[in-house]
Amino acid sequence: MRIDKFLKNSRIIKRRQVAKEACENGRVTINGSIAKPGSVVAEGDIIEIAFGNSNLKVKVLDLIEGAKKSTAEEMYEVIDG
Repeated sequence: MRIDKFLKNSRIIKRRQVAKEACENGRVTINGSIAKPGSVVAEGDIIEIAFGNSNLKVKVLDLIEGAKKSTAEEMYEVIDG
């Protein structure tokens, strides 16, 4: 799954366009490498997102294509942040 789509489906970022812009501005990394909007995410990957003054670090647990609000939190586990 693309990183911009994962961030939207997991509801870490509310809109896909905002997720895309975060990637384009270098604020998202996958396993330590800067992610482009089309970078592929797999289960077990570590994603770091810079939000202003804070950072969020999550581990990908599941890739759910059409995640509902109730299942969105099952897609990741917060490690730090």
